[in-house]
Amino acid sequence: MKASLGSLLAVASAVSAGGLPSLDAPACSVGKGTVQYNKSVPNQTDFPLTQVDVCYDDTSIHLTFTAFDETNYYFNESQTTNDPIWQYEVMEAFIYHGTNDPKTYLEFEVSPNNVTFQAWIYNPSKVRAASAPLDTSYLTQPLVDGMTAETTLCKEAKTWTSSATIPLGLFNVDIGEAKSTAWRMNFFRTVVSPDTFPDQFLGAWNPTNESNFHMTPFFGNVNFI
Repeated sequence: MKASLGSLLAVASAVSAGGLPSLDAPACSVGKGTVQYNKSVPNQTDFPLTQVDVCYDDTSIHLTFTAFDETNYYFNESQTTNDPIWQYEVMEAFIYHGTNDPKTYLEFEVSPNNVTFQAWIYNPSKVRAASAPLDTSYLTQPLVDGMTAETTLCKEAKTWTSSATIPLGLFNVDIGEAKSTAWRMNFFRTVVSPDTFPDQFLGAWNPTNESNFHMTPFFGNVNFI
């Protein structure tokens, strides 16, 4: 995808000193920061191209997820908000305000039929260790909170795109105070078809070394510039 004339499109190609991918995301009035990934979890084999555009305004983080090379658009039409939509096809963002490897972070997911999952995850081992708890605290009124998603399918182009809004207030960032803040994030996509379900094909911006997205040392660095 190409940026419109006059906009700033920062493509995440830099790697931080710690070996993590890094993204500079501007204010939405200026442009967007973009990451693309095409490697599977955990084997880093070829995976359908996936893109996430990131920017912010006075009140919210704005994420646009784009799934390329889509053939299945597979979801469970009986599922609603905060159901286990991750069992089917979703795109995801794990988000933390800060620079360390977090124990608590927001998990946001969206499916091809625009159903969303949003919850705080408590992961004290930072890697979802079998001997440690992994607790989930659901956000039960996402629309009231200001969390929105709008999803478009284009089967001719083999894509689906979801534009999501995540309130900065969830992370104790006051109105107009997002600039110069530092974040840890990772982005994921799950591919599955009726023929392969429940087996899934997983991809990530920074692929983890297990079939496990909940590994915060792999979260990339995101800077709001």
